[in-house]
Amino acid sequence: MSTLKTVCVYCGSGPGTNPRFIEGAKALGKALAESNVRLVYGGGALGMMGAVATSVLDHGGTVTGIIPDFLRMRENALTRVQEMVVTPDMHERKRLMFERSDAFVALPGGIGTLEELVEQLTWKQLGRHAKPVLLANIDNFWEPLFSLLSHMRQTEFIRAGFNVDILMADKVEDILPKLKAAAAQVAEAEKNLAPEVARKL
Repeated sequence: MSTLKTVCVYCGSGPGTNPRFIEGAKALGKALAESNVRLVYGGGALGMMGAVATSVLDHGGTVTGIIPDFLRMRENALTRVQEMVVTPDMHERKRLMFERSDAFVALPGGIGTLEELVEQLTWKQLGRHAKPVLLANIDNFWEPLFSLLSHMRQTEFIRAGFNVDILMADKVEDILPKLKAAAAQVAEAEKNLAPEVARKL
């Protein structure tokens, strides 16, 4: 039975316009710390990224930040984290975030958040991993994406047998229980992306 020790959170480097987004990020950080689940995230101190990481730390949890060198100043790397990994580029950042995480959560964010999320969904759809991927649908933020996925199914660009296996939680308190339940069903062998596969993606 698989256990949930680390969760990668993708989210915006800005706060967004809705105060519930930041509230949700802080609540998730608190929940991770209280469950003794390490946060893996993009390393920044600003916006949603800063809110979730600071909340984990403020509640006694542990954080790994992974940030490319060129973004250290722009995203104001958070110096309080227990571990900060600086990578040469975005590809290495995403690979390490994948390898160090048992599951993935997408909070509200922009194109970078969407790109990271869709990459994990693509790898999962292609059978490259079986780690849980969850959308934190705070104040219905991700509804347009769900509509797009539905449209892709209707037009058969997402065909039967190639469905997108994605979890969704409207409430922050439901995120960890859903991830733990899904992770418990993932065999250890299915969690790992073989290095030769990672290099080819």
